[in-house]
Amino acid sequence: MLAFVLLLAGPARADKIVLKNGRKIIAYNVVEDGDKIRYETSAGELALPKSIVDHIEKGGLMPVMGSPAAAAAGLNLEPPEPAATAGDSEIDKNAVHDGAVDRNYINDLESGAGAGGARAIPAARAHHAASQFELVKGDLERALSDARAAVFYAPEDPPMLMNLAYVYLRRSEFKQSLEYLERAKRYAPNNPDVYKLEGWTYYGLNRPDQAVAEWKKSLALRPDSEVQAALARALRDKNEEENYRENESAHFQLKYNGAAEPALAREVLHTLEGHYQQIESELNFSPPDPIGVVLYTQEGFADITRAPGWVGALNDGRIRVPVQGLTGVDPELSRVLRHELTHSFIQQKTHGRAPTWVQEGVAQWMEGKRSDESAAVLVQVYSAGQAAPLGQLEGSWMRLPGPMASYAYAWALANIEYIVQTQGMGDVERILDRLATGTSTEQAVREVLHDDYGDLMQATAEYLKKNYVR
Repeated sequence: MLAFVLLLAGPARADKIVLKNGRKIIAYNVVEDGDKIRYETSAGELALPKSIVDHIEKGGLMPVMGSPAAAAAGLNLEPPEPAATAGDSEIDKNAVHDGAVDRNYINDLESGAGAGGARAIPAARAHHAASQFELVKGDLERALSDARAAVFYAPEDPPMLMNLAYVYLRRSEFKQSLEYLERAKRYAPNNPDVYKLEGWTYYGLNRPDQAVAEWKKSLALRPDSEVQAALARALRDKNEEENYRENESAHFQLKYNGAAEPALAREVLHTLEGHYQQIESELNFSPPDPIGVVLYTQEGFADITRAPGWVGALNDGRIRVPVQGLTGVDPELSRVLRHELTHSFIQQKTHGRAPTWVQEGVAQWMEGKRSDESAAVLVQVYSAGQAAPLGQLEGSWMRLPGPMASYAYAWALANIEYIVQTQGMGDVERILDRLATGTSTEQAVREVLHDDYGDLMQATAEYLKKNYVR
């Protein structure tokens, strides 16, 4: 019961900063400070000129933060608008109006337009406007489709290329993002936003040295508080890993503290490859990019991740695990590796859109945990009508005290366990697939299970009572 009270008292609440150009930034601790709006994201404390802010919406829940893709989603960066030409404003208004994209209008512009020609410019502009609209809505699939179409019609336009790269970055598809950023750089070698985006792309590709280099180039061209914060984080990684050894396997790139045994590093890779095959089969998905893994001392893990004391390992795009004192992979380390690897699969499968309760529920299920120890307490809380709504478990848990986090983990596992045991892992896979398209989590649950959040929690409580509570 104590955990429930803590949960109601302390979840991290998020605010939405709505800019005058329609762009929205999810952040927390948003405050007005003179002519600035100051706020926090995973990149640290940032600020915006008050003059570009339309209004602030208070009180949402924090999204899952920490991965490169999620951090990119909170970037205070819009790829520059295409060079203004006569009629641009009219094209934008006609392409997107009344809360929807006018596909008939765009189709008319495409008639007779060829790639790169003068008649193609209006079509490119219309698709760009549509892509920006879909980005604000969170529909990454349609945003990508429109961004690709814009580049088809304007293949040498840096802002079009950068917008496409940005959408790929938001989808955790880093190699594709880098391809279009390199093309944009050829046409706009002095644009600081190219290097800003390339820094995030290299960071997502587990190449912090190159991320540092790109962010330094960006700052040399233009001061930027967000780039500065990202650079500081990457430099911590770079400095910590300066003397780390490296190893790799088919699907992993491993760095480990020089004090660790090379035999342990090899065994970790072997264990991860075994887990990879099993998770790949369960989720019917293969991550397209190699997965970074870093093995730390306990002190190094605490210094780099700055995570709460209850966090025993972390996945923020790379699997970070303290292994001090170990000479081989024991059952506990194997379990931790399997848990964190599941996060990598879900992150890439859903393009960073899975909420924390889904992430942690599936990861716990995959590592082998079950609800036997927590079932009685969860049923008691639910029966008393005091269970926090499932929607409160969608946001970040990194600021939760230990007891509150334990409650959140228990409910997350219980819901996923109920789905798998009664409907099958295929339904979990289908929920993840819908999340990847930008569908909200509750809507994805409703489409797959034909239940809303309230129905799911009730069914989960009944499942726990039937199977565990005597």
